[in-house]
Amino acid sequence: MKRRELIFVILLFFGSFTLHAQKIMTLKECYDNAMTANALAGEKTGYSDISRLKDENLVKGWLPTLDANGSLLYNSSVVDIGGVFGSLPIPGIAGAIKPLPHEQYKITFDVTQVIYDGGAIKGARALEKADLNINGKQTEADLYKLRGQINSYYFNLLLLARQKELLDNYIEIIKKRISSMQSAINNGVIIKTDADVLTSEKIKIEQQLAENEIRKTSFLKILSDLTGKEIDGSTEFLQPSESVVPSDELTRPELQLFDLRKEQLSAGMKVIESKRMPKAIGFATLGYGNPPGSNFFKNEFAPYYVVGASIKWNIFDWNKTRNEKQIITFQQSIIVNRKNDLTDNLKRLLESKNSEILSFKALINTDSELITLRKRITASAESQYQNGTITATDYLNELNSERQALINYEIHKINLSLARIEYLNISGQEIE
Repeated sequence: MKRRELIFVILLFFGSFTLHAQKIMTLKECYDNAMTANALAGEKTGYSDISRLKDENLVKGWLPTLDANGSLLYNSSVVDIGGVFGSLPIPGIAGAIKPLPHEQYKITFDVTQVIYDGGAIKGARALEKADLNINGKQTEADLYKLRGQINSYYFNLLLLARQKELLDNYIEIIKKRISSMQSAINNGVIIKTDADVLTSEKIKIEQQLAENEIRKTSFLKILSDLTGKEIDGSTEFLQPSESVVPSDELTRPELQLFDLRKEQLSAGMKVIESKRMPKAIGFATLGYGNPPGSNFFKNEFAPYYVVGASIKWNIFDWNKTRNEKQIITFQQSIIVNRKNDLTDNLKRLLESKNSEILSFKALINTDSELITLRKRITASAESQYQNGTITATDYLNELNSERQALINYEIHKINLSLARIEYLNISGQEIE
């Protein structure tokens, strides 16, 4: 029995630990879950399947093709060799040679094999692979935009959590002050109006706590929809770590997409070049007809076959290929300009965000000093109120100023963390 009880306690301990661990969520987890839950997440698999099937079809261009054909022809006029020889002074020859038949029947099986295609199939496969890479990176770029939405709700939930902590602490202070005032009111030391001032403040805080809860519920619902995970009110959101050092190196998927488009155009250039290369094919025909093959003198059904090879080379295309290659060159130039423009815009955003980070750091440093001063002022005001030199309203004003200083401090800390995350997102760096 003792052994079973021990096992039960151990399982209960680890079970509660696991349950607690499940209620902790990080920003990185929200990113990953959102990337998986979004409707666009399945596009990569779809594009991969499409590309695989297209590539299989392109590779089959090297396999022989087999076609079945049949035809029935009637010629209104045919060569009458007997009539030609009938004018010659050779007795009996005109009757021995029959005229060619007017009808022709044939059924054939034609086999064609590519011998050399000038690199057309290889170029088409490279172009298809480039298309796959672009489609995948485009999906990645579209999903990357989700980070901005996640940041908005995640950091708002962090702010609401900090705000609730401060409000809870503040309302406890107010309740204690009201409780201590009650005996003083009963003894006639202070008037009831002083307690009413603090009671009205308590009601305001309760309203703020109720509003806090409503906003939290709304943000949790939206974040649950974005991540595809059920997130309840007991979930603890961790503030992102600052271990990642922000860098001005740009690795955004949109920039990588421009590079992939240039590779796609280069692959298209090779496909265009392959059009001017010579093409060689082999062919064979197995048929059954009347007359058989080219033997027009045999007026009966019989099998026949034809084998051969051919070569085709477009020697001059009126500069069509040159124009197509020049078009690609212009398109590559446009892509380079687009990439440079995006790079410049992102760098300007990084500079602005870096200034924002420095500003929040400066505010946090002064916040610490301000909180220390405000605590001293509040303590002094409390002493003055107890001595009757100031009113309850004066004391409450100083207490509110201290609370606001604490709230500003928490807001600045969270905004600094958000600014750092936004800096990483702008540059394309991953967070931990």
